[in-house]
Amino acid sequence: MTGNTVNILLVDDDKVDVMAVKRSFRELKIANPVIEARNGIEALDYLRGQNGREKVPSPCLVLLDLNMPRMGGIEFLEELRRDPDLRGTLVFVMTTSAAEDDRTRAYQKNVAGYVLKHRPGQSFLEAISMLEHYWRVIEFPT
Repeated sequence: MTGNTVNILLVDDDKVDVMAVKRSFRELKIANPVIEARNGIEALDYLRGQNGREKVPSPCLVLLDLNMPRMGGIEFLEELRRDPDLRGTLVFVMTTSAAEDDRTRAYQKNVAGYVLKHRPGQSFLEAISMLEHYWRVIEFPT
């Protein structure tokens, strides 16, 4: 990577989960900027810089919940992958859904990973730490 700060777009309507992610970032001393969107429509507005939302600077990584109002995670992924300017966006799903169908559909939309928020035997901190390590060692598209 070129040394640019990775901006995190956190797409989740659950305030408790958003606070948990931010708390994990603080505990792990992750200082990356976090932009919050409550659903897929808001997230697309941030990624496109439209409807009064400031465009999220590149490089950007999306942490996406699946179950949200207005536009859920799978619908967001469908729209994202249709957009020639956004189709290469790096997305990790972070969800409570352990449903095989959700996981399959997400991977069919080229997500980089599927992380359960409440997985037995793995702490949320470990998952966030793994994600941070990932975005620090990979090269982002320009």
